Amino acid sequence: MLISTHLERYKHAILSLPTDATLTKADLLIDDFLMARDGRLETYYAPHNEYALPSAKVIILGITPGWNQMRIAMQAAKRSLEAGLSDEEVCRNAKHAASFVGSMRANLIDFLDTLELHRHLGISSCQELFQEHRDLLHTTSLLRFPVFVNGQNYNGNDPGLLTTPSLADAAMGFMQEELPIWERALLIPLGKGVESVLQVLEQEGKLEKQRCLWGFPHPSGANRHRHKQFAANLAGMKATIQDYFAQNR
Repeated sequence: MLISTHLERYKHAILSLPTDATLTKADLLIDDFLMARDGRLETYYAPHNEYALPSAKVIILGITPGWNQMRIAMQAAKRSLEAGLSDEEVCRNAKHAASFVGSMRANLIDFLDTLELHRHLGISSCQELFQEHRDLLHTTSLLRFPVFVNGQNYNGNDPGLLTTPSLADAAMGFMQEELPIWERALLIPLGKGVESVLQVLEQEGKLEKQRCLWGFPHPSGANRHRHKQFAANLAGMKATIQDYFAQNR
């Protein structure tokens, strides 16, 4: 299903992108795809987080799509539009192609398998969440569309997400538009930045603490402390998963 419908506005620009070429920032970080600007912050369009899977039992939540995700999503969208597919199919194909792509996906799967999440979902490995069992997983971001600071991936810290009104408003959109779709799904925030936002929601009584996997590190290779962070929180996360699925069978 589509949870937002911005694609129509950007179809012509997507179809005008270079064919059979690796897209660059010069192709995509342009006014044709610019959604908002706030000082050093720029938000650009990418279609993959417009598609949702209502059947999902697990939600993996990042800060914002990075450049690599944006590039791959736009390439997939161009191919789908050229094939004459529907808006929903365009966004779905973009999500399948771009969700936590590359080494980040591999790191993510390794962590989730170590936590034995696959066993609770009745699959052989969490790799299947990105393949034949995509219906069990919804991937998204607090900031649904790619945000950059001076052309670089926004990391959630500079400027602060909750202290920057435009970012805080966008992040709250997740609570209002996406979270109600999956009232019982296990929520996995990637890193301390996302976790801090969810903790605010939990303190305000808008989110159940028991459905959040607290302490999960951001799986990016740029997070050099991810293995140490994961090991430190491993026992607690395993217990959370065990208790969650015991209560939500």
